[in-house]
Amino acid sequence: IDFKGVNMVINYDLPTSAVEYIHRIGRTGRAGHRGKAVTFFTEDDKPLLRSIANVIQRAGCPVPDYIKHLPKLQSKEKKKLIKKPLTRESICTTPQCFLKKGKRKM
Repeated sequence: IDFKGVNMVINYDLPTSAVEYIHRIGRTGRAGHRGKAVTFFTEDDKPLLRSIANVIQRAGCPVPDYIKHLPKLQSKEKKKLIKKPLTRESICTTPQCFLKKGKRKM
């Protein structure tokens, strides 16, 4: 699916590979247009950061030094993380005031 006019992508969970990252953020750069991508990550995501940082750096974007110096992920560990990604608590983007109103109607 090609969504026209997407100028920003927000990743609430870190993709498990550089290829998946490129696929996600590619929605912003169609047909020579520029866009922004924001990706949130936790301490648990650090092993996956380096490969994604390499992609970002090759595209000419700045990457913080601490990410560049993270240890390389061994291929066994990488495969394990791809097969069984980190489990996370679910998040809700619905404002609390709407959730409270919905409960009252029931």
